[in-house]
Amino acid sequence: MKTTPYLSFYGNCRQAFETYEQIFGGQVFQITYGDAPPPPEGTEPPEGCGDVGPGAPDQIMHATLAHGQAPFLMGSDMPPGMPHKGSGGISVALNCDDNAEAERVFKALAEGAQIQMPMAETFWAERFGMLVDRFGTPWLINGVYKQP
Repeated sequence: MKTTPYLSFYGNCRQAFETYEQIFGGQVFQITYGDAPPPPEGTEPPEGCGDVGPGAPDQIMHATLAHGQAPFLMGSDMPPGMPHKGSGGISVALNCDDNAEAERVFKALAEGAQIQMPMAETFWAERFGMLVDRFGTPWLINGVYKQP
C-alpha cells in the first residue's frame, strides 16, 4: 500500500504543478474539466461532470506528477461552487536522501512562500525547514535524519 498527497487548488493547479515539475522532476499528466465527458443521457450530476460553469473548462480536474509509473503528487482545482478550505491541517512531508537536496528543494519552494521555520539543524535531522508555498501548500522538508 502506498499513499500519494492529493492537493486542492482554486484556479492555480496548472501553475503549481508546472512549478513542482521543475522542482521535483518527473512528468505532469493532466485533464481539464473541459476534457471530461458530459453526463450520460438522462442522468443528473454527480454521475459525469455536469455543467462546470463559465471559465472552469480550462481549470484542472485532475493532475498527476509522476516519476515513470509512480505518482509523486496529485491534485486538482476545486470544482466551481465548491469552496477551497486550504490544507485542512495536512502538510506534505518530504524526506530527502541528502542535505544538499533538502536545501535545494526548500529554496525552490520558498520563492513567494511563507517561511514558518527556516532550513536549519534540529535535534532529529541535520536539515529541516517548514513553509507554505505560494500556492498554499504546507511543506515539511527533512534532510538526513540523525542516528540515535
